[in-house]
Amino acid sequence: MPALCTVCLCVLLLLTQHVSADTEKALQPLRYDALLSNYDYDFAVNTFPFQSQQQQLKMAYIYLEAKPGNAVVTLLHGKNFNADYWASTAKFLHALGYGVLIPDQIGFGKSSKPTNYQYSFAALAQHTKALMDSLQIKKSIVLGHSMGGMLASRFALMYPEITRQLILLNPIGLENYLQFVDYKDSDFFYKNELAKTAEGIQAYQQKNYYDGQWNKQYAALTDFMIGQLHGPDKEQIAWVNAKTYDMIFTQPVINEFKHLTMPVKLIIGTRDRTGPGRNWKKNGVDYELGRYDKLAKNAAAQIKDVTLFELDGLGHLPHIEDFTRFKAVLKTALDNQTH
Repeated sequence: MPALCTVCLCVLLLLTQHVSADTEKALQPLRYDALLSNYDYDFAVNTFPFQSQQQQLKMAYIYLEAKPGNAVVTLLHGKNFNADYWASTAKFLHALGYGVLIPDQIGFGKSSKPTNYQYSFAALAQHTKALMDSLQIKKSIVLGHSMGGMLASRFALMYPEITRQLILLNPIGLENYLQFVDYKDSDFFYKNELAKTAEGIQAYQQKNYYDGQWNKQYAALTDFMIGQLHGPDKEQIAWVNAKTYDMIFTQPVINEFKHLTMPVKLIIGTRDRTGPGRNWKKNGVDYELGRYDKLAKNAAAQIKDVTLFELDGLGHLPHIEDFTRFKAVLKTALDNQTH
């Protein structure tokens, strides 16, 4: 009997040490470098090397080939995200037979993040076109979310012959922000980026993206940002993030929607109130930024060939918040676009 007690005690001690080690590991902050080297995506990631602005750069991307004769859908991510948050959408599209191309834009995700670089939607669109050329993609449906919606719009305006269809999912840029807000230098955004905390990142997304709701899926989408806050390249990431704000404010697309020649689908979570610059509006301006329930209709009125899908009760990320509703609308938007 005493021997049994000794064995039990040893087992208990080992279990306690194991739990303590796991707990200690869980309490360690996430740490990721600028290229998210140790951050896994759902799909294999490839790289496309090219030269731009006297620099050798690498563009990370995911590419799932189409079934013979089917179209490719190019998915463009938002500012606070990377290619991986399209995983469910990509799996859905690929199961339908579509090819799926998901780039991490330069300055984002696993792609190069040059600090001495002139970031613009035109440059990012050109990089995306070069990537398509390298993969021999002659035409593509282009779907952009949030900041990716501004990029998708610029891409479609620059390359109408390549863009089979433009799909905008809660895009920012449905209003010209500098009409209503003061211009801020990149130093302003750099200071804000350096001051970010894990708690602040999650609180912002919980309030502004998910109407106060929160779960493991939503939290996981913040892991890469929180990990880079604690990683070795925090200052580099902060400066690149600061520089990429500038194009949002200085390179509007809304005034050019009348020039879009391809079919356009707007998929809008009408609860969305995303309004860049809301906290530094010009003196005397009482305009309410980010009223997507109104902005979507105003944008649709400017486009020649447009269909508007409104998702009541959903916010800035319909494809994350309610994928079942989103995929049904997406399938409808894509009907007759398989070839």
